Amino acid sequence: MTRAGLVPRIIESWRAPGRVVNSLRGLPDRALIAILMSAMLVFLIAQAPQHARDAHLDPSVPLQARMGGALLAVMFMMPLLAYGLAALVSILSRLTPRPIDGQDSRLALFWALLAVSPAMLLAGLTAGLIGPGAALTLTRAVAGLGFLVIWGAGLGALTRTE
Repeated sequence: MTRAGLVPRIIESWRAPGRVVNSLRGLPDRALIAILMSAMLVFLIAQAPQHARDAHLDPSVPLQARMGGALLAVMFMMPLLAYGLAALVSILSRLTPRPIDGQDSRLALFWALLAVSPAMLLAGLTAGLIGPGAALTLTRAVAGLGFLVIWGAGLGALTRTE
């Protein structure tokens, strides 16, 4: 594994996601948890502009309440769902000719979440500053498609090298 640093790897994940995920293979579980929680923290920060906009437009629910709900969802519920999804993918991959073990499945998913976090920040800023419309749809589509491509390429790279 190269010592390129986190930000250069995130940027490179948009060009060569399989190579980046493959270079991270073998990370211990504590590092995978750190990757996942870092991604979730960025996702929480990305939601703040839209929650601020919504609280300004509808003051019946204050910003603190909105962010508290987002904190519960993103920092506590999403990691559980991510672990469940990674386990499901690992189990379902046993039905294919190229199975993937649980740790590699977690690595591919968690890294895809972290790699797409800059696009999530852009989508959050767009939601907060511009609001609903074509720009928000486009930025969310880029983030979603980027996630699927990076996750799929990571899974593909980890199953090819076995």
